[in-house]
Amino acid sequence: LKLHLVINNLGEIVHFVITAGNVVDNNKSVLDKLFEFIRGKCFGDKGYISKHFERYYQQGLHLITRIRKNMKNKPMDWCDRMMLFKRGVIESVNDILMTVFDIDHTRHRSPINAVTHLIGGILAYSFYDAKPAVFNPAFLHMQ
Repeated sequence: LKLHLVINNLGEIVHFVITAGNVVDNNKSVLDKLFEFIRGKCFGDKGYISKHFERYYQQGLHLITRIRKNMKNKPMDWCDRMMLFKRGVIESVNDILMTVFDIDHTRHRSPINAVTHLIGGILAYSFYDAKPAVFNPAFLHMQ
């Protein structure tokens, strides 16, 4: 199973999608489910780059990623560039989910038990006090 997460600047999980392990990150149906209720700026890794950027942009979602080697370099807002460096917060959330809440257990006897274990870990994380966060005064002016 693969877990796709959307978190806010406080490290809280806003939305998640569970897929099979062989589904690519930029799959249209996965992205549609993941960004269904998300508006504003979303910082992600290169795996989420797809040809559907324009459609999400028209819906009010600004997906900001690093560029791939075969892409043209376009100017980026300074604040967006600084926030892209803070993308490691999602890796910290993934690490906490893996180590503290042990969601990477692989020997479940049924798929239902695996999903139950995964959702239980996500639910337990929502009550976790030491969530990684990004405080940036620019967030106050992003509205």
